Amino acid sequence: MRTATLGPAERTVALAAMAERELDVLVVGAGVVGAGTALDAVTRGLSTGLVEARDWASGTSSRSSKLIHGGLRYLEMLDFALVREALKERGLLLERLAPHLVKPVPFLYPLQHKGWERLYAGSGVALYDAMSVSSGHGRGLPVHRHLSRKHALRVAPALKRDALVGALQYYDAQMDDARFVTELVRTAASYGAQVANRARVTGFLREGERVVGALVQDVEGGAEYEIRARQVVNATGVWTDDTQGLIGERGQFHVRASKGIHLVVPKDRIHSSTGLILRTEKSVLFVIPWGRHWIIGTTDTDWDLDKAHPAASSADIDYLLQHVNSVLNTPLTRDDVQGVYAGLRPLLAGESDATSKLSREHTVAHPAPGLVVVAGGKYTTYRVMAKDAVDEAVHGLDQRVAACVTEDTPLLGAEGYKALWNARARIAARTGLHVARVEHLLNRYGSMTEEILELILADPTLGEPLPAADDYLRAEIVYAASHEGARHLDDVLTRRTRISIETFDRGTRSARLCAELMAPVLGWDQGRTDREVQHYEKRVEAERESQRQPDDLTADAARLGAPDIVPN
Repeated sequence: MRTATLGPAERTVALAAMAERELDVLVVGAGVVGAGTALDAVTRGLSTGLVEARDWASGTSSRSSKLIHGGLRYLEMLDFALVREALKERGLLLERLAPHLVKPVPFLYPLQHKGWERLYAGSGVALYDAMSVSSGHGRGLPVHRHLSRKHALRVAPALKRDALVGALQYYDAQMDDARFVTELVRTAASYGAQVANRARVTGFLREGERVVGALVQDVEGGAEYEIRARQVVNATGVWTDDTQGLIGERGQFHVRASKGIHLVVPKDRIHSSTGLILRTEKSVLFVIPWGRHWIIGTTDTDWDLDKAHPAASSADIDYLLQHVNSVLNTPLTRDDVQGVYAGLRPLLAGESDATSKLSREHTVAHPAPGLVVVAGGKYTTYRVMAKDAVDEAVHGLDQRVAACVTEDTPLLGAEGYKALWNARARIAARTGLHVARVEHLLNRYGSMTEEILELILADPTLGEPLPAADDYLRAEIVYAASHEGARHLDDVLTRRTRISIETFDRGTRSARLCAELMAPVLGWDQGRTDREVQHYEKRVEAERESQRQPDDLTADAARLGAPDIVPN
């Protein structure tokens, strides 16, 4: 299998190829579900196209809590089937599909009541572990353990002594959500899928009542393509209703958006060797280890404003700080917050007005001949959603199609990762990089790390870290543009890396150098490079201004103050 390179030339070729002959399946939307659907379809032997209006994972799938988890709180709702399904997927990702990207992470659950709470919560966590093992893919994680208050405070000294009477510690998993989607897209492309970002569906092609393809506009170059397909899959998440509107028919279900915001703070602000999970009056709050940082989240509020750039308000930030500070010895302040990001969950609308009670189940429908819609669900179960969507599309194909094989199809970078990890000291000696740098690369690119090292071998200056974001090497910026489909500076600073949320300057000090590294790959002249930097700086300022606003309406208005598209 070849490693797919998603550079500018490959994108041009992909758009032309999709328009040249009828596809079996065209997937609209390259979040985790759309990317997973493209991989599922192409590995069944179907000719497959994937188009995305903006960047891979630019919506919900880059703005999650970064967790791959069974959903412990769904046990309390007695949703055993959803938890069992998610735990199986968690195990598959950890053990087989993406061990380079998905890693175990410990969580401490503080107990606040003696006696009954330990029995109640302990029974739930024990069932969680048992369901994980019974799935056949859960033996790689440690089982939960009960801790006294003294032991819990040794594990998490940041906690107030009176915030707990004891604790439980259990394990889930985490990943970089945007990087995961990028590897999904590249894996689909490596099996033969034609993929293009910055390619917006502006309408559907119809023959009678049947959908036979889509009109796709190249957002970068302006050209419009007629892409014909025997089945079109709408996997546009919170934009599902908008996309459905392009065929002039009401969908069979309604998708509502729930806003979740997260704060990123430096690791030294919270003294703990474990993540935390805390109850709130509405849901749960996570404090999640994230490299040299913590991610604190999330909120759960209804959102009906701009879907492309959901804004975090001052009230959202205060809510999270207030709740996490209720258990911390040393309270966090606004000055401790390095980054803030907001994302929208696509929830299937139910009878309740509270978004936290809407369904996290997914639904697949066939609202018109030739068109399949998949919506809802959660990040962890993307592969099951993709399988169900392709199964539904196959019903509309007049041919025998192979069964789903994605349970046994590792993502790019997974094969050989463990062997390279064991050889990391030798790789460091060979390349002159510190072993910590090699570990960083292996946990982002897996066995594709060799492609990064080849760039450094050809130009040793690319082995140097970015001065204002020294977790990342210059080679990673070049690689994002040459191999991973990054088209703009924002793609690199926000999704290929996490510089936009991992530095106090939100990436503005790295912007100029990153743009200059990308320019030769993407053919930018000095004027275009300058515009990319200016656009990014305006975006950061608009986000900062939105986070100073008191509510959603004013925050949304402030965030929309920055242009959406970089001028040519």
